Amino acid sequence: MAEITIVEIAKRCGVGVSTVSRAINNHSDINPETKKRIMEVIRETGYIPNNSARNLKRIDAKCLAVLVKGITNPFFAPMIEVVEQEVEKRGYALVLRHVEAYEDEVEVALELEKEKRLRGIIFLGGSARHAADKIKQLSVPVVFATIGSDISDDLTGNEYSTVSVDDERESFKITEHLISLGHKRIAFMTEANDTPSIVQLRRKGYESALAKHGIDIDRNLIRYVDQRIYTMANGYDTAKALVDSGEKFTALYCVSDVLAVGALRAFADAGISVPGDVSVAGFDGQELSRFCVPRLTTIRQPLQQISRETIRLIFDIIDKKCGHTHITFPGELVIGESVRKIDDSSL
Repeated sequence: MAEITIVEIAKRCGVGVSTVSRAINNHSDINPETKKRIMEVIRETGYIPNNSARNLKRIDAKCLAVLVKGITNPFFAPMIEVVEQEVEKRGYALVLRHVEAYEDEVEVALELEKEKRLRGIIFLGGSARHAADKIKQLSVPVVFATIGSDISDDLTGNEYSTVSVDDERESFKITEHLISLGHKRIAFMTEANDTPSIVQLRRKGYESALAKHGIDIDRNLIRYVDQRIYTMANGYDTAKALVDSGEKFTALYCVSDVLAVGALRAFADAGISVPGDVSVAGFDGQELSRFCVPRLTTIRQPLQQISRETIRLIFDIIDKKCGHTHITFPGELVIGESVRKIDDSSL
């Protein structure tokens, strides 16, 4: 049986890692019923908090942690593969943690740092903004991969590193491409998330492109996937609901290729031709975008470059070869078969 971790306890209880930590450490700022439920799960699973790790010296530790938020999205798979290979070359151990959608990944990292003897932490995916006090509590170098540099208003940028594309700019680019082909009724598939995030930046790019070209934003064309999970099934269901709503649109732009592929199937089942009746565009440039029918027009993120630069950067910081820095790669507009030009008489 796999080792039970504090993350697993939090998942079973439906709470955050920090709440489990407060229950274990008998803090007063926790609901008694919540604490009771957590302690019952701990007894049932036989989980033993690794408090001894807090008192161990870190100088001999050679362990790197990678926290992945959104592991159901295959976008991260090739990135994890690169990180694993490079970590192994350096003789380090790798701790890979899946962070649930409801969890704060920095809180998970803080608890993980207490449990394990870490040299550095890489965040894949997750929120685009974090509380400065939490980041400052991390005592090892951190790199946010696929997340832009503006993590917090209260940090100088010298306390963490980032490696990413400019999500807002790239989203603007693909929306403007659709507009250049005559599309004005452009639906947008995203997640319902009020906190600053990558998808919020992509939505901002979408709306900025519409505004630049004098196109009003129709809130009825902004569609949200269920449970903030990127799966083809969610893309399918959300596209089907859009069709069933009767709203008129000539293009659909999805914040992830995974969602776009699900939408392609929904349109096919509804007898809607892509791109004959509706154009579809995605974001990320995942491998599946090259093999779906029709091939997807998308923004390709340079995953190999982002992955290798992330791992190089964190080891250079660990080895004190450089300080924290922020690296932005350009995305690439990939023209597939899922988008077509329409004339002015179209909707």
